[in-house]
Amino acid sequence: MKHLFAMAAGLCVSTFAFGQAASIPVGTALTIFENQKVVVVQTAKGPIEITRTMTACGKNGGVIQPLVPVPGIHPIGETEIIQALGNPKAMVVDMRDTNDRVKGTIPGSISMPYTEVVDRLGELGCTKTGSAWSCAEAKLVYAFCNGPTCPQSPIAFRAMTREGFPADKIYYYRGGMLDWDALGLTSVKNEF
Repeated sequence: MKHLFAMAAGLCVSTFAFGQAASIPVGTALTIFENQKVVVVQTAKGPIEITRTMTACGKNGGVIQPLVPVPGIHPIGETEIIQALGNPKAMVVDMRDTNDRVKGTIPGSISMPYTEVVDRLGELGCTKTGSAWSCAEAKLVYAFCNGPTCPQSPIAFRAMTREGFPADKIYYYRGGMLDWDALGLTSVKNEF
């Protein structure tokens, strides 16, 4: 019952936090980095302000995530995701909440929302003894969320590594569904 309550609370929070992308009008000023909407760069022609606005293809208004959100994690692109789909030692994991996943996801990926990942490390090849996880035999995890501004995967990575999952077994597709869709790659809908 406690686990079910935690899942429901996580789903409500994630729906509120990340289900609002459709409500952000195109052209709305967005944050680039935490609490920073403008970056000024000096050029040969003088200072130029770099800003960010919501676009028609934007998945959310989050902040730009680092390419390596946790030391030891490997940044990857579409080629590596496609190759991982045929690798029995790897799992391609959609870490978005289910409200986003049903709208379209990478074929062959599994759903493991970022709010559930710590409770589901066993599905990634870890074993639990008492309250501690052992992840020596863990699979290679190729994970994604909505795109370069989505914090869901980085949040999950911090939780996973805190629990003992090796960072060097995590492959982060930061481009996520934003880049996947922009490249015209096949998506499947209504996957749970």
